[in-house]
Amino acid sequence: MSADVPPNVTKTRLLGGCVICYQPKRGYRTAVDAVLLAACGPAEVDQRILDIGTGAGAVAFCLAARIGGAKITGLELRQPLATLAERGGVASGYQSRIEIIAGDLLEPPECLAPASFDHVMANPPYVKAGKGNPPPDPVKALAMVEGRAKLIDWLAFAAAMVKPKGSITIIHRAERGDEVVSGLAANGCGAIDMLLVAPKPDGVAKRTVVRAWKDKKGETLTHTALVLHVDLDAGNSHRRAYTEVAESVLRGAESLL
Repeated sequence: MSADVPPNVTKTRLLGGCVICYQPKRGYRTAVDAVLLAACGPAEVDQRILDIGTGAGAVAFCLAARIGGAKITGLELRQPLATLAERGGVASGYQSRIEIIAGDLLEPPECLAPASFDHVMANPPYVKAGKGNPPPDPVKALAMVEGRAKLIDWLAFAAAMVKPKGSITIIHRAERGDEVVSGLAANGCGAIDMLLVAPKPDGVAKRTVVRAWKDKKGETLTHTALVLHVDLDAGNSHRRAYTEVAESVLRGAESLL
């Protein structure tokens, strides 16, 4: 790690080591969700993508690794995380294609023009405001529990920023998937794809990825669930490996949906 990175920061490698994220040692840590979200983005070379709530930049970096030439903007509320995302972009070699902006989606920076992005992606806080017990760490709580911006605000902002016929891709808790679908539909998005993500073959889905297209009509299509792990020994759930599909996405930068 370079000398100008504080000692309370760690370096995390994703996609088999080709992506580098700098993250605080304490608080919310980027995980599989970011890689899965990036794998579902339908971006193409030279298109513009907005990653809302980019955090340490994991989604943006993974998308940049998968789609050469894509131009990605990350919006992050917390300036310290935005600074780490900028450093991670340099360390990963994507500084020419990734721009990190500190700002609030409820009061968007003027440099973010509505309907100017081909695709928008987001990993909103999973827990509704006022529900459950927020983590004691304020940074982790802000990442996991809705603050002033509720889920419907994230979806409305995403719809406002994407071009007509552009896509919005969201990853969220499986039990809130219907909220994501209805919120996107309320903002003029349709032709929706849903991908459930389960930890193991006989497990309950924990996450759902929802992708919709602005100003497009069509039925909601639910895809076969993605299973992340398989037991290596029958009856021994402590020895697991990624499934072949999960391995290709999490380490090989393959796409989903």
